[in-house]
Amino acid sequence: MPDTSEGKKPLLRFLGFDFGEKRIGVATGQKTLGTTQALCVLKAENNQPNWEQVDALIKEWQVDAFVVGLPLNMDGTEQPVTLMAKKFAKRLHGRFGLPAFTHDERLSTAEVREYLFELGGYKKVKDSDFDAYAAELILKSYFESETTS
Repeated sequence: MPDTSEGKKPLLRFLGFDFGEKRIGVATGQKTLGTTQALCVLKAENNQPNWEQVDALIKEWQVDAFVVGLPLNMDGTEQPVTLMAKKFAKRLHGRFGLPAFTHDERLSTAEVREYLFELGGYKKVKDSDFDAYAAELILKSYFESETTS
């Protein structure tokens, strides 16, 4: 059953974000097909991206919703950056009027390294692109969790 927001159209096309205080990885995905693609990394100042760049990505990819990775400690407790990621998700929703979901991103760094190794080795990937691949895995994980729930 596709996500819907208050009875509106199904949520199919997403932007996923790997929030960081200095860099924010961005990926896109189509929920029905389960496809995802790392897009870019946005520089952040004061924990915020250039909102015009985010707006351009929303328009380019015609997204219906957002997923923001939620950085938690291994025991599930929150850390200072967890609150910043939640605030970022609220800002996305407030600025663009689209639903914003958060998704547990524990282990995403280790999973990104493994994923990139499968693609031919993470040493070939520039450090600056790493966060975009993390955003892609957050989105993949979100899609998988939605199909199993």
